[in-house]
Amino acid sequence: MHIRISHATTYRYEIPPSGVIQMLRLTPRNHVGQYVLNWRIDLSEDCLLHQHEDAFGNISHFFTADGPFTELSVTVEGEVDTHDTKSVVAGAVERFPPQMFLRETALTAPDAAIVDFADGVRAAAGSDPLMLLHRLMTALNREIVFDTDPTHSATTAAEAFALHRGVCQDLTHIFIAAARQSGIPARYVGGHFCRNDGVTAQEAGHAWAEAYIEHLGWVGFDPTNGIGITEAHVRVAIGLDYLGAAPVRGTRTGGTGETLKVAVNVAQAGQQSQN
Repeated sequence: MHIRISHATTYRYEIPPSGVIQMLRLTPRNHVGQYVLNWRIDLSEDCLLHQHEDAFGNISHFFTADGPFTELSVTVEGEVDTHDTKSVVAGAVERFPPQMFLRETALTAPDAAIVDFADGVRAAAGSDPLMLLHRLMTALNREIVFDTDPTHSATTAAEAFALHRGVCQDLTHIFIAAARQSGIPARYVGGHFCRNDGVTAQEAGHAWAEAYIEHLGWVGFDPTNGIGITEAHVRVAIGLDYLGAAPVRGTRTGGTGETLKVAVNVAQAGQQSQN
């Protein structure tokens, strides 16, 4: 599948800041089933953009913009060619052994409810880890209502599970917490999803999980859509949780009244963009 992506992040300030520092994880890289045809980053301010790889092997960019300014925008655009790999991730940069991704974080720490949920799924699935993960994904897709209102970027897996509502970040965190509780390494993936219903305009990027299975490797699971990853998924960054794969993180010096707007468009080549 030939997928075209644009991702615009715009900050506006009532009182201009004197400076802004940003870290970007917005650039996908090649692996089996994914080839980046072209990609560019544009900044509204005249400043240097430095590229490096973070600890997880994600392509990251860093910039410092000197103020004052009332608006700052970061826009990425590019095209990616994808192929179905039956949800198996191969050829990706791996900096750590799978056991690293058993590590608990504040966003993925399981509470008693998630422990009970994971134990129940494991009991029904038996000893097959692949069956367990598919059952876990299906159960979360069925039980957690997609809702953009009650959660935010700092919502934990336990909080979202108690609400039984949330966005893709929340379902992914719950999946990771339950998988790790079952002794299966799991990690957070930030990226994009090309929908098949004709809708191309999205309010944010997408998130899903990868879990490690012996003799198979890393396998992608998208609990929000209830499917394994497909050629419609474009993988951008990984981490122990959202914080390690966040598309944009930063800080500012001075300034008040900051507002943020994100506009994402993901379309198959030849598909007309829809707002």
